[in-house]
This record gives sequence, C-alpha cells and structure tokens, in this order.
Amino acid sequence: MARNPGTPQLLRRLNDRTALELLLSEGPLTRAELGERTGLSKVTAGQLLSRLEDRGLVEVAGQRAGGRGPHAALYGVVPSSAYVAGLEVLPESITVGVADITGRIVVEVTVDPSDGRDPVRTVRNAVQRACDTAHIGMSQLRAFVIGTRGVVDPRTGDVRFSYDLPTWHVGVLASLRERLGASVTIENDVNLVALAEHRHGAAVGHDDFAVVWAGVGQGLGVMLGGRLHRGITGGAGEIGWLPVPGEPLPVDVSHPQSGSFQRLVGQEALAGLADLYGVAGATAADQVRTATATGNDAYLKEVAGRLAVGVAAIAVVLDPGLIVLSGDLGRAGGPALAERVEQAVAKVCPSQPRVAATAVAGNPVLRGALVAALEQAREQVFSDTV
Repeated sequence: MARNPGTPQLLRRLNDRTALELLLSEGPLTRAELGERTGLSKVTAGQLLSRLEDRGLVEVAGQRAGGRGPHAALYGVVPSSAYVAGLEVLPESITVGVADITGRIVVEVTVDPSDGRDPVRTVRNAVQRACDTAHIGMSQLRAFVIGTRGVVDPRTGDVRFSYDLPTWHVGVLASLRERLGASVTIENDVNLVALAEHRHGAAVGHDDFAVVWAGVGQGLGVMLGGRLHRGITGGAGEIGWLPVPGEPLPVDVSHPQSGSFQRLVGQEALAGLADLYGVAGATAADQVRTATATGNDAYLKEVAGRLAVGVAAIAVVLDPGLIVLSGDLGRAGGPALAERVEQAVAKVCPSQPRVAATAVAGNPVLRGALVAALEQAREQVFSDTV
C-alpha cells in the first residue's frame, strides 16, 4: 500500500493546533503537562514546543517548582504573535477594540465618524487610531469583524439594508477588503451579542439559546447547535416586526418603527407607561433602572408582560430553553426584570424557557466581534505551523 506523504505533516498540524488551544485555555503548561493532556510522548511534546517556538507562537512564560530536581519551564502562547480588531459601527460613533491572540483586549477607542459618507475611510481611520494608541502595526491585525444594525446577507457578507447607516450598502465589504485585507467580516450586531453571551456571558455552556435585544430597536440573535441562525436573507431576528394582538400591522415596512412588537415595547410606548406609573427617566432604560431601584413592581410587571409576548413567540417556535435579555432594557432591569419576564412567559407558553439577564461585561457587540475575529485569526495562525 502506498504511503500518503502528507499524513505526518497533517498529524503535526493537528497536534500543534490541539497544543495551542490547550495553552490558551489551560496554560501556561510544562512540557510534561502538555504531553499528558494531548497524549503525546515527552519527546514528541518537546519537538512540538520547539517547532512552535521557532514559529514565534510559543514562549517560556515562567517556571514551576517541582521536587528535588530543577524547575520545569512553563510554556504559553506569545500574545503578540497576532492581533484582531472588532468594531461596533453606529450612526454617532465607531468603537474599535483590539485584542491579542490570547483574547486580551489591549485597547478600546471610540471615535466620532463625523463624515459618514465614506464608510471605508471612516473605518480605516478608526482602526488606525486604535493601532496607533496600542503601538501596533496594522499589518499585525489578522482579522476584522464589524458589527452593524443592518441586515447582512449571509451569502455575500454584504449589508443588504441598514436604516441607520444608509451609506453601508452592497459593495462596501469589497471596498473594505481592498483597504484592510481579505479578513474583513460584517455581522449583524445582535448576532455578535449572541456570540459574546455564548463565550463570556449568561449562555456559557449552552449551544441552544436566543438573545432578545430590547432597546431603541428590538432584535433577536439565535444560536442553535452552537451555530448562529441568520436565515436565508439574513433577516432572522428582526423581531420588531413580530405581529402581536392589539397592535396595528405595518402598512409600510420601510419605516422601521412601525412593526407591531416595536410599537408594543418601543421607547414611545414605554414612555407612556412610565407616565402612567409615575416613573422618572429620560429614556426607557432610565425608567426601568429607576423602577428597579425604587421597587416599582407594577411598572416592571407591565414592561415584563410586554416583553414576554416576544419571548413566548420565540419559545413556542424554537424552544431554545434559554432566553437572554440584553440591550439597554435588559441591562437596566437586570435579574429583576428577567425574572418577571420568565414568570409572565410561563403563564402563556407551555415550554417555559429560563430567562436570564445579560452577563457580558462591557460593550457586548464589541465583545462578540472580538470573539468572531479571534476564531478567524486562530484558524489562520494555528493551522499554519508546519
């Protein structure tokens, strides 16, 4: 039988990838510990570490005291071996975060887009400013993931429609890749929030869940079997358009605030509730925060009951088991609001999902963008070691 000459190289690549992932998740580790966890002999583990050291991916990160013999060297992934950028693009601001290959965020800056007519130049300038602040060269960035409020076509990666960002249209992605490289990805912002909750927040350990984004606009991120569900056109999750009893159906879908569920839980509707229940606050989030702090249970139950309409619709169709309440309202209401939504859903929904408040620290869209960018970068860097 002819021997496949590529097999040893493939095995080395697989072993290298496994070792690097272990060093990220459990490291730093000694050569012996790495061998135990991978099932490799000490000799093979040593050869692997030498190979990764030569490629600049692994370095000695310390020592571990043992018995009577010499201390064992601890190996870790070199943080500066690659960097990634995550962005949240809003009409009034662009926030850029840069993380090293270990996932540590080294800089986060927010800039005023000022002239939003040229999204490519605006994004590049924002990324350049972040790199300059962190003293990192643009060439060291291996992946860029951009989160927007728009509908992103999963087949092309282009923004199909964005009411808030009219200059983000078909063709912007190609232009961004020309300026920044082929590793630019655009993703819906709430989908990125779902990635952040899965990796860092309330959905850790759950591969089936949904994120309900409640704020100025309403959004939904769905993860099934550990994969984001985007829909054929990228329109999965536009929950603001959900028809609900008692609210008029839209007559013109070009007006984003005209969806039935949006009318039920949007800023204007909740402002009316706040007046009715005597809750102060400039925005709906401020009102929910005030009601939570002062124990205005009647107002919170009314808000929860309205949110429960959308949550129940998700549960009876998808039955994800877990719904994470995020967005401005989810953060403002925290566990108190989430608990009331869960109770309200249980009255109308037979599957009775658990409802949890968001647990992602910082900017959830940015955190999700960095999660996605790191997955891309590690696939590139860790798969090219031989």
